[in-house]
Amino acid sequence: MVYAVVRASGRQEKVEVGSILTVNRVAGDADGKLELPAVLLVDGDQVTTDAAALAKVKVTAEVLNDLRGPKIVIQRYKNKTGYKSRQGHRQDLTRIKITGIK
Repeated sequence: MVYAVVRASGRQEKVEVGSILTVNRVAGDADGKLELPAVLLVDGDQVTTDAAALAKVKVTAEVLNDLRGPKIVIQRYKNKTGYKSRQGHRQDLTRIKITGIK
C-alpha cells in the first residue's frame, strides 16, 4: 500500500492514487494537471521523511472542478451602543483527483 502526505493549499492531506480532495482554490496548468509537494511517503514498510529523497517524489493530480464552500455568516454586536454588523463569506474551493505517486 502506497500513500503520501502532501502539502495542499496550506494544509497537509493524506492521499492515495485515486483519492479525491477538496482544497482551497488552486490553479492547474492548461491541461488541468497539478503537482503537489510530498511531506511523507509510505511504501509498504518503508517510510520516507528525508527532504532530499522527498524532493524526487512526484505526486500528480488533475483538477476536476472549481466550486464554492458553504456560506458562513459573521455577526458582530455590542450591547447598549446600537452597533451591529453582518457579513457573509463563501470560500473558493477546488476538487482534485490524485493520479499518481512516483
